[in-house]
Amino acid sequence: LSQLGPHLPSRLTQQPWRLLYCTSRDGFSLRSLYRCGGQPGSPALLLIRDTEAQAFGAFSATAIRCSNGFYGTGETFLFSFSPELKVFRWTGRNNFFVKGDVDLLMVGGGSGRFGLWLDGDLHHGGSHPCETFDNEILSPREEFCVQDLEVWGLA
Repeated sequence: LSQLGPHLPSRLTQQPWRLLYCTSRDGFSLRSLYRCGGQPGSPALLLIRDTEAQAFGAFSATAIRCSNGFYGTGETFLFSFSPELKVFRWTGRNNFFVKGDVDLLMVGGGSGRFGLWLDGDLHHGGSHPCETFDNEILSPREEFCVQDLEVWGLA
């Protein structure tokens, strides 16, 4: 969180964050993540560590939730620690920020590819370059297995 602080919207830099969801405590379930995901208007920080010990994730200006379409704002971004922090901001090319259903959580998109996606049991995911963020692949492989996942929200 300390490394990501300077990249968050300025109104959030002095705010206290708290752990809303973590797989070690709450299990591996996208439905559970949605239930614990915080207040609707509150920002969320999604942190993932894959089985190759690579850390990456996404910041959303609004809570991560189940939705019929994409939601979010241009403050949304993807990031990776590989090994230093890289942040991938909104390009303005589309508004495919975040979309979630019971089987899939997607962040960023365009041309049928997602910047970051997670399956319904939160065990598998993937990362591809996408038009929303013009990002690199966040993990060492395009498809990865999740070791740990956390969602942080404002206290």
